[in-house]
Amino acid sequence: MADRKTSFDYEDLLACARGDLFGPGNAQLPAPPMLMFDRITDISETGGEFDKGYIRAEFDIHPDLWFFPCHFPGNPIMPGCLGLDAMWQLTGFYLGWLGEPGKGMALSTGEVKFKGMVTPSVKKVEYGVDFKRVMRGRLVLGIADGWLKADGEQIYKATDLKVGLSKQEAVGTAV
Repeated sequence: MADRKTSFDYEDLLACARGDLFGPGNAQLPAPPMLMFDRITDISETGGEFDKGYIRAEFDIHPDLWFFPCHFPGNPIMPGCLGLDAMWQLTGFYLGWLGEPGKGMALSTGEVKFKGMVTPSVKKVEYGVDFKRVMRGRLVLGIADGWLKADGEQIYKATDLKVGLSKQEAVGTAV
């Protein structure tokens, strides 16, 4: 499928959130404010750490983002779970981009490590998800490792991110 796009701007991501990008009943991204990136800068079915495909995205950090005032008052940081959710969101997007049918759901992750925080002084977050395997059966399952960089420094790492696409009604966290 050489004609597939390899990058997506914010309007494309909003179209995905509405269900317009991959079609009704297929992978969708959450709408803002739960959409945790502003653009997908690169996506490929080959390459990445395991040479099974990858996706890269960016999120512009602004001090007035919704989560800073409440997490934590006087010590604002982006909740780590939002960075992890972004990796699940990207994993589900990748499966939809491959043309796989079904609604997405985050299923699990292996190990998550945090060694830094996203604060209002950070300008840009970068995400990377490197695929280990895509299984195609009754459930399409993507298995990948992901990372988050804050202003170029890797501060999150997640292994064995698992997202499934099901043709049945989703029962987990939608992606």
